[in-house]
Amino acid sequence: MEQLAIFGGTPVRETPISYGKQFIDEDDIQAVVEALKSDYLTGGPQIEELEKRLCEITGAKYAVAVSNGTAALHLAALTAGFSEGDEVIVSPITFAASANCVLYCGAKPVFADINPETYNIDPACIEKLITPRTKGIVAVDFTGQAVQLDEIRQIAREHNLILIEDAAHAIGTKYKGQPVGSIADMTCFSFHPVKTVTGGEGGAITTNNEEFYHRLMRLRTHGITRNQAEMVHPTDAAWYNEQVELGYNYRITDFQAALLCSQLNKLERFSKRRREIVERYDRELAGVPEVIVQKEIPESDTTRHLYILRLNLEKLTCDRRQFFDAMRAENICPQVHYLPVYWHSYYEKLGYRKGICPNAEKLYDEIMSIPLFFSLTDKEVGDTICAIKKIVAYYKA
Repeated sequence: MEQLAIFGGTPVRETPISYGKQFIDEDDIQAVVEALKSDYLTGGPQIEELEKRLCEITGAKYAVAVSNGTAALHLAALTAGFSEGDEVIVSPITFAASANCVLYCGAKPVFADINPETYNIDPACIEKLITPRTKGIVAVDFTGQAVQLDEIRQIAREHNLILIEDAAHAIGTKYKGQPVGSIADMTCFSFHPVKTVTGGEGGAITTNNEEFYHRLMRLRTHGITRNQAEMVHPTDAAWYNEQVELGYNYRITDFQAALLCSQLNKLERFSKRRREIVERYDRELAGVPEVIVQKEIPESDTTRHLYILRLNLEKLTCDRRQFFDAMRAENICPQVHYLPVYWHSYYEKLGYRKGICPNAEKLYDEIMSIPLFFSLTDKEVGDTICAIKKIVAYYKA
């Protein structure tokens, strides 16, 4: 058997592949150039155009574009009314922002365990954690797969909870044929460069609730309004605006919005290619018992942001770190998504301890994200599969 590159052999690839990468074409560049040449660099028409496009794509009545996905989550949590003394149920397998937004408001994140097959938050675990203090749920569409929205919405209705869907991974995903973004009370998106579409940075909140929409718009810009109906001291003076509450500067620029509008023109193409890559990974890894393929609920027509390789460590003589390092030595550069949020040292200081979500903790020990992005070539997909099978063969129990 050929020796592994990590032990001095020849790697599968000469040049490295990252787990994620943006795709920018000439249309995107021209859109940004035109915005830069326009009269507006911020606060202009490209932002309204982006919000219009997001409503068309998601089916939501309202969209509010903001500076990044974390800002979107923060404003959604504020608009939901989370505050000191409240509890909000969240998933542990997510980027820290999904729980941090609860802390920003003075409320307490309560972590519900995941379904060990889909890796999304388990509705049964949500139900068990509800107390008189529970005010809401932040449900994360991990990897892009929609959470069990019917079940979670029913729990939210029964207990009078606000449901925020963290769809940072899930632009383009549909649940029972309905686009993500039009189902929860508020849905938050991220447009970081590794996401399906990017504005460099950027985020958005979509909602069908008009009251939520107006508050989100105020909070995005310092709590300032030009709407007389929202003022304490209304006037029709053209120059007048009034700060009616404490808000934030979470505005997005026009040139970022222009890039996003151009990227959204390619969303269908991006989604199609990502599905093709996922299908090939699933097909070729299904016969490798040393790895486990993530399962999807039939209700989710998923635009996948991440492809999770889960190791069946009972059938391997290595741990996740050894497998990860071997992948990098083959010039396939994975990443791990995510450390359970409550394992972060900051959350330890808040009193959270290991052991509260055993499914999530076991998952973390066994996973890594392998390359998945629009411009990934068929050869690069093949090289990734080859590297996985090569390492599996070496470490096979």
